Amino acid sequence: MKAADLRKAILQYAVEGKLVQQDNQDEPASILYEKIIAEKENLIKQGKIKKEKPLPPITNDEIPYNIPENWKWVRLGEIYNYGTCTSLDYYKIPNNSWVLELEDIESNTGTINKYVYTPLRKPKSSKNIFNKNDILYSKLRPYLNKVLIANSKGFCSSEIVPIQPNAFINSLYTVLFFKNPFFLNYANRCSYGVKMPRLGTTDAKLALFPLPPLKEQERIVKKVDELMGLCDKLEQEEEKLLALDKNFMENLPKSILQYAVEGKLVLQDIHDEPASILYDKIIAEKENLIKQGKIKKEKPLPPITNDDIPYEIPENWKWVRLGEVCDLYTGNSINAETKNKKYANLSQGYDYIATKDVNFNSIIDYNNGIKIPFNEINFKIAKKNTILLCIEGGSAGRKIGFLNQDVCFGNKLCNINGLLLHNQYLFYLAQSPIFLSIFNANKAGIIGGVSVNLIKNIIFPLPPLKEQERIVKKVDELLTYCNKLKDII
Repeated sequence: MKAADLRKAILQYAVEGKLVQQDNQDEPASILYEKIIAEKENLIKQGKIKKEKPLPPITNDEIPYNIPENWKWVRLGEIYNYGTCTSLDYYKIPNNSWVLELEDIESNTGTINKYVYTPLRKPKSSKNIFNKNDILYSKLRPYLNKVLIANSKGFCSSEIVPIQPNAFINSLYTVLFFKNPFFLNYANRCSYGVKMPRLGTTDAKLALFPLPPLKEQERIVKKVDELMGLCDKLEQEEEKLLALDKNFMENLPKSILQYAVEGKLVLQDIHDEPASILYDKIIAEKENLIKQGKIKKEKPLPPITNDDIPYEIPENWKWVRLGEVCDLYTGNSINAETKNKKYANLSQGYDYIATKDVNFNSIIDYNNGIKIPFNEINFKIAKKNTILLCIEGGSAGRKIGFLNQDVCFGNKLCNINGLLLHNQYLFYLAQSPIFLSIFNANKAGIIGGVSVNLIKNIIFPLPPLKEQERIVKKVDELLTYCNKLKDII
């Protein structure tokens, strides 16, 4: 049971006589009721309150549940002078007076969020006067459950009903009554008005009130206070669990990707061609492409030392540098004027992808209205099934997409194309904690960015090609489950 549900159960048990034991030494509620009626008659004689029309007797059909024998069902209007209060014209309210509005009261707890005094708050209508220790009940939108005991004198909205305390009823027990689910259901059922429903005075007076002996009221209040303290602790633990759930869901995909690049996600197969042979093939392929003039020859990257290696990988894997096994390059920038004048709303051409078109969820917006004609020779092309990684600005390392078509692209994006590699493995690698850690450590400049040369130097674990395929398949499967879990949680 959650803390919120437990609170409701405690309040309901409190007014059903199930929270504390009855004591046969307590003066029964029937005698207490007679004292309340006698006191009320006395106040009428003194002219302190007005005599009202008698309320109808309670029938058996109205009684919602059984209460202990020494309790008594009464009507709220019998034991409290509900709805009779003094109001004051707004212009007569003196300076430095507390003026309470509904918005100042926190729902369910009755806590005052803020105390506002005149002249900072300038009343524009007459206000009800309340005194210290009055019970303040909000009849407007009763489902908000705003009820409290005033800690000083003040003036309140006419939607708040001040109820004078009664020497024969514990005011805190009355607050519990107003907050219990049975009364809330009654108040909501009797409310009128669509936009701003409120509980009418007549219906409030007719509400059934389970009256315990005074001593038991005190025991109930004490027990509820104790149990609500435990609910507070439970709620704190719930918040921690929710935070853990949230962190779990945020961290689970990262953990999956990290396991993937540590060789812990799928089993190794001794029949797979080892990564060392794959690496030799990639180097040979690279030399061939250089001879064909398809890629440029570059300065050799430094060898990987033991100090560079962050963790152990399977024996048939190999640590390599990204620039050794991939072709990497940035795109072309276009100023806004040229973009709108020359490349907007063309019917044919390569879609032009800028950083803004790559979303944080890796979805790429191809239909942005900008195309580069197929015959333009000055624009670099990023091929289908390759990667676009943002390398500059606040989105650096955070925006990454996998292309499903050939595109032209911006200069803040880096295209990563593996040579003889499974590019989707590289796509997942670039989102793994180890890659992002190295990437972020290389950020420089005011706006934060990583140069292509530094990206080429990033080391990563290269699995056999067959294992790359198994890893991609498993990651796809697990990330699908993660998305389903997010929907459930």
